[in-house]
Amino acid sequence: MKLIPCFLLTLLTAQAFAQDVTSVLKATDKFRMTAENLQVDTLINVTNADGTPDKERRYTVFAQAGRQSLVVMQSPAEKGQKVLMLGDDFWLLMPGSQRPLRITPMQKLLGDASTGDVATMSWANDYAGKLVGEEPCDAAAKQACLHLSLNATRKGVTYQRIELWVGKTRFEPVRADLYVLSDKLAKQAMFVMDKPTAPTMVLEMVLADQVSNHKVTHVRYLNRKARQVPPEWLNPMFLVRNPPLE
Repeated sequence: MKLIPCFLLTLLTAQAFAQDVTSVLKATDKFRMTAENLQVDTLINVTNADGTPDKERRYTVFAQAGRQSLVVMQSPAEKGQKVLMLGDDFWLLMPGSQRPLRITPMQKLLGDASTGDVATMSWANDYAGKLVGEEPCDAAAKQACLHLSLNATRKGVTYQRIELWVGKTRFEPVRADLYVLSDKLAKQAMFVMDKPTAPTMVLEMVLADQVSNHKVTHVRYLNRKARQVPPEWLNPMFLVRNPPLE
């Protein structure tokens, strides 16, 4: 019987862990992205550092396969505005404008919810990670979570590094530290599930700013349903005409 050299055994173990993390992330994504093509009615509330309400906005998000998303703004103050994401490219479409405007995934829709926070819902496709180990889910929790350290695999993501804690059994997202390109902690996220003991989906993502204003942004997913949009809805030159989207 041949013995496997230590360096090869280490390599195989590392590859197995990498594969395990990919599988975990795919399971975690399903709690946010319940279908490959999805319509999500989203409500965003922003509260100030002292807990007083700031602003509220509504969006309809069409999250589609292949890193494609369309965000339609529904509140009177933003009516007619849209954000389109195609891979690493983001466009803002304004009513009355004859050309789409290029934006970055970090640009804000409201409060501390960036375009990328609302338009993108997958980690497995955008990050490579490693298992750090088992840790308490938070300071008050008695149960342990899996701690994953994720690094972006492409430039167009909102956060270059994510420290993510997920449940040990079902791999539901519990909390995350979100870091920008400079490796500065930008936000801390908490995920509210539908059923604490047997979760099936994320109902709300709570984002706490760690950089400047310390506002808290609540991203609530009011309704999800499977929906594949017509191909022209994902064309910025079609959307710039401000067509009705039904």
